[in-house]
Amino acid sequence: MNLITATGVIYAREMRPTLRNPMAIITGLLQPLLYVALFGPLLSTFSLPGVPGGGTPWSWFIPGMLVFTTLFGTAFAGADLMYERDMGSLERLLASPVSRIALLIGQVGRQVSTLLVQALVLIVVVLPFGLSVDPLGTFLGLVMLILLSAAVGIASLGLGLVIKQAYLFYTAVQTAILPLMLTAGMLLPMDTAPGWLFVLSRINPLTHVVNAERALFAGNFSHPSILISVGIVVIGGAGATAFALRAIRKLSA
Repeated sequence: MNLITATGVIYAREMRPTLRNPMAIITGLLQPLLYVALFGPLLSTFSLPGVPGGGTPWSWFIPGMLVFTTLFGTAFAGADLMYERDMGSLERLLASPVSRIALLIGQVGRQVSTLLVQALVLIVVVLPFGLSVDPLGTFLGLVMLILLSAAVGIASLGLGLVIKQAYLFYTAVQTAILPLMLTAGMLLPMDTAPGWLFVLSRINPLTHVVNAERALFAGNFSHPSILISVGIVVIGGAGATAFALRAIRKLSA
């Protein structure tokens, strides 16, 4: 079985329960929609120097919200793999001739597909309220979100294989993503933050991804954060894949 076919088989296996019960997609939309409804109206009271191209506050908020949703939507992907390991279904998969890379990509494909649908719905919902986007930039921004979600999801799969206890997995993931989320400027601007917090935000790689998303959605293709974020998601994805492959090969040894 070649890589593409094997990936398609695993992806179809993962997507089948979601398509039968799309409530997972709907419930996943509730959190970002609540942020838009309850947090979005406050944006006009903040000074948002990072709004690109003189756009509305939504042009600043929605790209950051999409990165926020991507981070939380895929960071816990490893929990599903832990469940399959405990139930014995993962052991049967590993006993088959399916490529380990296909297994990882197919497993994380469900989260990536769900997030893509949620991102498109969120953009369409906010368009009537003043969100202005560049079509090509939005497309490229969504591609970058797909790469980011794949990298985070595969890293989570690897972590789920390494950690045996579920409570330790959730603790490790939350401990890692909360500082990244809070210092990346997804929901609040870091330009006016205290010096030490601003420095932390510059160190945070997700800050560049958030800035790149805002620039792409505004059609500012020359923004320096775009190339930096491409390097971050590509190198991060390669590192996450190497880590997860090593973990899954140890498990199947």
